[in-house]
Amino acid sequence: MKRVQKSKMFVLLGLLTLTIVLGGCQDKKDSGKDSSTDKSSQTTKTEPTMGGSIVVGIPQDIEDSLDPHKAVAAGTKEILFNIFEGLVKPDETGNFIDAVAESHAISDDGKTYTFTLREGIKFHNGADVTVDDVKYSIERCADTSNGEPLVSAFSNIAGVETPDGKTVVIHLTEADTEFLAYLTTAIIPKDNENPDTDPIGTGPFQYVSRSPQENIIVKKFADYWGTPAYLDEVTFKVLSDSNAIVTGLKGGSIDMFARIDSTQSAELKDDFTIYEGSMNLIQALYLNNAVEPFNNIKVRQAMCYAVNRQEVMDMIADGKGTAIGSSMFPAFGKYYVPELADMYPQDVTKAKELLAEAGYPDGFDMTITVPSNYQQHVDTAQVLKEQLKQIGINAEIQLIEWDSWLSDVYANRDYQSTVVGVDASALTGGALLERFTSDSPVNFINFKNEKYDSLYQEIKKTTDDARQVELYKEMETILAEDAANVYIEDMACEVALNPEYDGYVFYPLYVQDMAKIYKIKE
Repeated sequence: MKRVQKSKMFVLLGLLTLTIVLGGCQDKKDSGKDSSTDKSSQTTKTEPTMGGSIVVGIPQDIEDSLDPHKAVAAGTKEILFNIFEGLVKPDETGNFIDAVAESHAISDDGKTYTFTLREGIKFHNGADVTVDDVKYSIERCADTSNGEPLVSAFSNIAGVETPDGKTVVIHLTEADTEFLAYLTTAIIPKDNENPDTDPIGTGPFQYVSRSPQENIIVKKFADYWGTPAYLDEVTFKVLSDSNAIVTGLKGGSIDMFARIDSTQSAELKDDFTIYEGSMNLIQALYLNNAVEPFNNIKVRQAMCYAVNRQEVMDMIADGKGTAIGSSMFPAFGKYYVPELADMYPQDVTKAKELLAEAGYPDGFDMTITVPSNYQQHVDTAQVLKEQLKQIGINAEIQLIEWDSWLSDVYANRDYQSTVVGVDASALTGGALLERFTSDSPVNFINFKNEKYDSLYQEIKKTTDDARQVELYKEMETILAEDAANVYIEDMACEVALNPEYDGYVFYPLYVQDMAKIYKIKE
């Protein structure tokens, strides 16, 4: 399930994805109808058609906000990606490209970011984008009058200047060489009083309508500054019942569904194009470190030794996925510490010894709270339940609705444990790690470690890349050694697409770029 932006606000983690690697996600495309057409989803051989429409299945309705500055659920942000843009935006390879800005410059000391706005760029309502709109958008997200800023990284902003009609200068209090990643924050009109009900952006698609619990509809923006979308209209259709996915695809009521499971893939592969990639997220059994017995490090370590991650992957995804040992995954390249995945090999005897030392020789009862609309997490919880039973831990699985998970588990931290996938909403090394600092408003596991906190403070002050990498790795190691969570995997991702369409592209973030998808010319 992603930087999540406001304390006590509905926030995601539900599912998926980020990377800092410049090579992008590894993916492949398999067409069940004709294996001779197999190719990477990053390249296409079919001839596109301009026009047409598509229906995309999504696992939940928007439960937080259509306001891009307040939206925190990954499922919401993957839709809003098509409507809004920041000064820069990520491409499918993990690089930042200029969007609302046509160019940018960063000072040598990492404290001043200067942007030149793109000529003639328009909002969906036809108005020109001005420096005042940009300044307003940034200051709105940096505002602390209601507590935490909407974008936590913006707390570092000392001021925003607009010296002329094309230039925006952002001054930081402290150097931050990763700050560019947060300037993907949406630019919205200064005079848009109700962005939640009337979302207006600069993206390739503009908002049309929303029918709660049914769909969200967007249409092609004719005056888009960049490469125009192929499709005229996209309908995101809510399918909260995972059992309806295959039926909907085969019956023609939907044309695409992302993140299908291995069983669904097997049922669909003969009739649909199946794209395979990595989700780039941290799936784990997340533990509330502030409640008994999970406030005991030996209990948490015992649970890590009880779990067989390969068995989890075998059971839920035919062995697909990558075992991980901390809050980082392989796509992060230089920041990833692969040996942490081997820190806790399954050892039932060792696990029982640690439980006894912690004062639980006979185990204990616990609850795993799981959002019911994410079948892969539900299936993972079932496997973990059986594995934990081997060391005397009796786990009850509690299925709840997604909005309840966001409010009860994520915002209010009223839970014992949960299985979800945590993503990072910015392409930075710290996007997955800052959240576990003691005072982070999104530290939903209540993890506390003074050394961990001090390392992150040091990261914020250094502009030396090699030193930052070293510090990030040390933070990852602390999370593993303290068994902050029972880390499982970076999940495999499979996407089913009607073979009448092509152009699907994996991103190193949790998004669906509908501008690249097209109907194949007959």
